[in-house]
Amino acid sequence: MATTLSLGCWDYDRVRAMLDGRVAVDGFALKPTVLPPSEIFARAFTEAPFDVSELSLSSYMLQVATGKCAYVAIPAFLSRAFRHGGIFVRGDRGIETPKDLEGRLVGVPEYQMTMAMWVRGILQDEHGVDFRKIHWRTGGLHRAGQKERLALELPAAMDVEPIDAADTLDGLLVAGKLDAVVAPATPRSFLAGDADVRRLFADPVTAERAYYRKTGMFPIMHVVGVRRTIADKHPDLAADLFRAFVRARDIALAELKVTAEGSANRVTLPWLAAEWEATRALMGDNPWTYGVAANLKELEAACRYSQEQNLAPRRLTVDELFHPATRGLADA
Repeated sequence: MATTLSLGCWDYDRVRAMLDGRVAVDGFALKPTVLPPSEIFARAFTEAPFDVSELSLSSYMLQVATGKCAYVAIPAFLSRAFRHGGIFVRGDRGIETPKDLEGRLVGVPEYQMTMAMWVRGILQDEHGVDFRKIHWRTGGLHRAGQKERLALELPAAMDVEPIDAADTLDGLLVAGKLDAVVAPATPRSFLAGDADVRRLFADPVTAERAYYRKTGMFPIMHVVGVRRTIADKHPDLAADLFRAFVRARDIALAELKVTAEGSANRVTLPWLAAEWEATRALMGDNPWTYGVAANLKELEAACRYSQEQNLAPRRLTVDELFHPATRGLADA
């Protein structure tokens, strides 16, 4: 009889074959719960209810560094994203270049969130921005009362403070009480065409592609975690799960290829085929790589950023992030 294994994650196309049963894990029956990442993370880093869980990379590293994580990761990266398009500024504050963010009030949902960690790292490495000179204000983008999910120990010289519990970052940006906002979701004010709110990078796709050409990095946002007690009890499980996530990802890529190259577009995006061709030309046939070796630059950068930004109290090594049985597994 198969052992039931609870799985908590979002319904990404690259996971769907595991959610609907097309991809199985030998000896286990997956019981999926589909929730947005924000809801998964709020639970994963507190009560840890799922046997296998999508995890924020930054939060996971912070807990690994302090020895408090219930999970051990496998190198399947469910969420990755270039983040140049997530920096929004007031158009009346003279912020024309990334360096102009120094000395400004910048809102972010959580200082420790992975998206913010990557943005600070990219601004530092590629644009010479000293993130320590930015006055960070934390809170919900559109939902009042959001707080950091994990406690932080930041140096006194860093200015990181929560906004009022009744306020939102987008509301403060519109009111002119923030100079900029860094967020994974697009502010409603921008979507509504507010004349005072614009992106720092006017053409983020061009900026992101240039970043990839220069660095070869596709930022990793989320990993998969297996409960340590279960991984210890079933020594083959971590590797078998990794292979299952690879198969599910491969199915998603194959389906996307068929759709993008089909004679009739099944997706309601007019330039889907052109985007598919442009992505393949830049990133190859598999833009969404799994495994440690294929993503070593991204993982080493994340470990460095976490320490430099006063998140992890020490510099983590890439190896200590992942279950030993998965460190040498290839993507194919």
